[in-house]
Amino acid sequence: MIKSPAPLLALGSIVTVQIGSAVSTHLFDAAGPAGTAWLRLCWASLFFLILVRPKPWRRSRADLGAAAALGVASAVMTVGGFEAIARIPLGTEVAIAFLGPLGVAVLRRRDRWGLVWPLFAFAGVVLATHPWQGDIDSLGVLFALIGASGWAGYVVLTQRIGDRFAGLDGLAFSIPVATLASAVVGVPQVVSGDVTWLVVLEAAALALLIPILPFALELLALRRLTTAAFGTLMSLEPAVALLAGLVFLHQVPGAGQLVGMVLVTIAALGTARSENAHREPAPTAPEAEVQKVVEVSVEVAAHVPETTRLD
Repeated sequence: MIKSPAPLLALGSIVTVQIGSAVSTHLFDAAGPAGTAWLRLCWASLFFLILVRPKPWRRSRADLGAAAALGVASAVMTVGGFEAIARIPLGTEVAIAFLGPLGVAVLRRRDRWGLVWPLFAFAGVVLATHPWQGDIDSLGVLFALIGASGWAGYVVLTQRIGDRFAGLDGLAFSIPVATLASAVVGVPQVVSGDVTWLVVLEAAALALLIPILPFALELLALRRLTTAAFGTLMSLEPAVALLAGLVFLHQVPGAGQLVGMVLVTIAALGTARSENAHREPAPTAPEAEVQKVVEVSVEVAAHVPETTRLD
């Protein structure tokens, strides 16, 4: 039974997402960025289909349509992010991609301060990408912006799914759709790559880091935190991404990138507090069901062959 303080659960979600993104890059040579994303989504789909056993025939067309839309948004977010970090530093990618949820939050602003945070975010992204030097990969930036659009859609649609589906049902419907959507670009990279059974097993291990464990940890955290507190903690994601890039990918940030990341984090923090100050805690899945996800994830990780473990 997980009894960790709620902030630690939220931070655990952030850390697993960014570590998962960082260590996934070692599969890019074999499967390609989109191919790696597709393989991980395949394993995540299998996990939730077995665990939840969704029954689409019991759902309305509106419910299934909402889940499908969330799946497409998830695919765009994941593939765009992976294609970006194959070309630009992880911290820079997250800073750019964070513009998606920030944009959604600004559109929902409750006061005039909501208009200030986009300026901080824009300045931060400019400093993180330093376009005046001409050494940033423009295609990487484009993919990060595509990922940002997917992240924005993910934020909006996740709330709608929460109103239509109970527990983990929404994820069991949306992730298989994300797998199908990402197959359009992922399968060609896998077919043309050098994918072995070891790579497939490594993708299974990485699927635990994204999206299975983060989702479960977020749900557990949301049962103990207000939405405002949770949003505030999530604003640390760009900074954690910078650290993950430094530790796992040896991407040393310059002074401009550090200042830019601080500005993006300030923008995320301010936007989260402005948007969520008057909102009630978000509804979440039953805790016993989420605990099962965590326990099964840990059990699977314990049986992953030693050769697939990450250094």
